[in-house]
Amino acid sequence: MAARLLGGPAVLNLTRPEGSRPEDFHLSRRGLAAALAGGYALTAFSAEAAPIATDAAGLIAETVEVWTPDRSIPAYVARPRARGRFPVVVVISEVFGVHEYIRDICRRLAKLGYVAVAADFFVRAGDPSKVTDFAEVRRLVSESSEAEVLSDLSSTLAFIKAQPYADPGKIAVTGFCWGGAVAWQAAARFPDVKAAAAWYGRLAAPKPGEFLGEADRTWPIQFAGQLKAPVLGLYAGKDQGIPLSDVEAMKAALAAAGQAHSSLVVYPDSQHGFHADYRASYDEAAAKDGWARMLAHFAANGVKPKAFKAS
Repeated sequence: MAARLLGGPAVLNLTRPEGSRPEDFHLSRRGLAAALAGGYALTAFSAEAAPIATDAAGLIAETVEVWTPDRSIPAYVARPRARGRFPVVVVISEVFGVHEYIRDICRRLAKLGYVAVAADFFVRAGDPSKVTDFAEVRRLVSESSEAEVLSDLSSTLAFIKAQPYADPGKIAVTGFCWGGAVAWQAAARFPDVKAAAAWYGRLAAPKPGEFLGEADRTWPIQFAGQLKAPVLGLYAGKDQGIPLSDVEAMKAALAAAGQAHSSLVVYPDSQHGFHADYRASYDEAAAKDGWARMLAHFAANGVKPKAFKAS
């Protein structure tokens, strides 16, 4: 069962896609120590938050190695401790990497009857979850090119499809913030993906010179007509980095492309990161509603959790 942890250090309210700017950060020594102890992204722990903690009872939760064309990358896998093959959800992290929030999401999904896997797409450059300077986080993330991330995602899909506990015909993807944009890409690039849920992932290109504003990166509004799987987009009305005009433009692009099975939901009073229960921007009502919509979206597209009895 999921339980609430009491308290939490530091004050931070992340309201921009792919993280925050330096002026958003105020991390106390006490906050830094507690974030370290809990395994959360050091740059993002909030005094106002009470993170959900999901245990591993009835599960197998472990870090595995996924081989890519140039090296192995670590991936966290949580799955039912039971016989049989289970549907898969690939979980794509924020810019802070595979920290405790992402691992907990994997365990939440595994408790429902999914195999959940979260690969570390930043490992070649470093570990952003252990960095307190957001300029350094930006550097680490920027060094992971779009081609490299998509190659690693392809390798992750190949790895999980080959496992005896995974159903290779039932794969969904979800991603948060930076990972939300990658979830849109997964739905456009990989036929194995049957459905995707993108949590406040950037939709249109940032200005040149801004974070991830490189000309060779592509964004969902550019490939709306290429989606091979339906996407549920979950967005915030008060997101300082993803304006509602981008959301409306994406809706129009989907409609023009005949992508009737993809949709975007906006929570008008929420901020960027409203699902991240370790941040001050966490909105419990919106997070729960979005989670329920995500699960319904996956089930409606053939990726339904499988009941199990732990062995």
